[in-house]
Amino acid sequence: MDHFNYVDGAMQVEQVSMAEIAAQVGTPVYIYSTATLSRHVGVFRDGLSQLADPLIAFAVKANPNAAVLATLAKLGLGADVVSAGELLRALAAGIPANRIVFSGVGKTADEMRIALEKGIYQFNLESEPEAEMLSQVALSMGRKAPVAYRINPDVDAGTHAKISTGKSENKFGIPYDRALASYAAARDLPGLDVQGVAVHIGSQLTDLKPLEAAFVKVGALIASLREAGHDIRTADLGGGLGVPYDPSQPLPPSPAEYGAMVTRVTQGWDVRLMFEPGRLIVGNAGVLLSQVVRVKQGAQAPFVIVDAAMNDLLRPSLYDAWHDIRAVHPKGDRAAANVVGPVCETGDTFAMHRDMDVVAAGDLVAFMTAGAYGATMASTYNSRALTPEVLVSGDRWAVVRARPPIEALIEGDSIPAWVAEGATE
Repeated sequence: MDHFNYVDGAMQVEQVSMAEIAAQVGTPVYIYSTATLSRHVGVFRDGLSQLADPLIAFAVKANPNAAVLATLAKLGLGADVVSAGELLRALAAGIPANRIVFSGVGKTADEMRIALEKGIYQFNLESEPEAEMLSQVALSMGRKAPVAYRINPDVDAGTHAKISTGKSENKFGIPYDRALASYAAARDLPGLDVQGVAVHIGSQLTDLKPLEAAFVKVGALIASLREAGHDIRTADLGGGLGVPYDPSQPLPPSPAEYGAMVTRVTQGWDVRLMFEPGRLIVGNAGVLLSQVVRVKQGAQAPFVIVDAAMNDLLRPSLYDAWHDIRAVHPKGDRAAANVVGPVCETGDTFAMHRDMDVVAAGDLVAFMTAGAYGATMASTYNSRALTPEVLVSGDRWAVVRARPPIEALIEGDSIPAWVAEGATE
């Protein structure tokens, strides 16, 4: 459920007209709904209500906007970060360090130092060399680093190959069958407090069976680690629960169904459970609003050329991802159309032969379920300005990231003196 609805024939977000935002901010523009964010947090928390004190750490990579993070901080969420930049963003937004988990395969020594200085809750280690580096960094600072190993359970999540993370050929985590040896080595490293186990098998999962298979393996590993003398106190079960993009497809499992499965599988683990929802919290809480530039007749279907492009919303080009496309002022007619952007790439395509509202030049269209992995993956390709972002709460709204002028993009470059002077060598 979201809070983007039609009122008197026009789409609005909560109590704010989408057309009003477009008129004042311009297009393309990302728009987020506070009410939807709050609802999704509540639904996910309710799904985990049978668990004792779970840590819900929002995956910052899904949407790192400061206003979004501050909203989630007020709702009591922690943060899962994968860079020092995300860590500092989360802290600046009011998320306390003792609710932050640092994941990712490529943490640098400098990033480790920052995280240790801030006092984060846990490092999710992804390799033995990473554990050795963190040990040295912690020793040099006189600190103890709380750690878990991320385990690769070799479970096929059944999702898109580019967002699968739990198969043996993926770059994440240590192989399940090497876990006992890796933990034994980590226990002997000074500066580390080996406290947990972590797993994450992929994103946009629409079936609970792969998750359950992975969690069963984690439970067995925890038992084996304890038999080997390890004091395992946390288990990070990752994120990945899917959201509905295509209304014609079956709904993904609900947070309640997910929570019931987790409660059943983890019974008796005696650990603090941790979760890293990202898309589930912000996906349906955002849309990308765009304007039709023109409609061009194609060989089989018209091309609806919009002012949003692959640099604004990369998912369709990168993953062949589906986003429902709706007219802000639908006229009642529908037809098949190809929706494309202005970037000079054939891949700058949002939909082909899509049955959708008939639109004309100047009309507004909304790309739904764009709150996750939208603005955060945007670029300035083709020297296009980054997309602005707006947050709505009831009848109030504010620009929470402005559209930078193209002049600022140009001024970011510098021309060496020998080029400016016309030198050739």
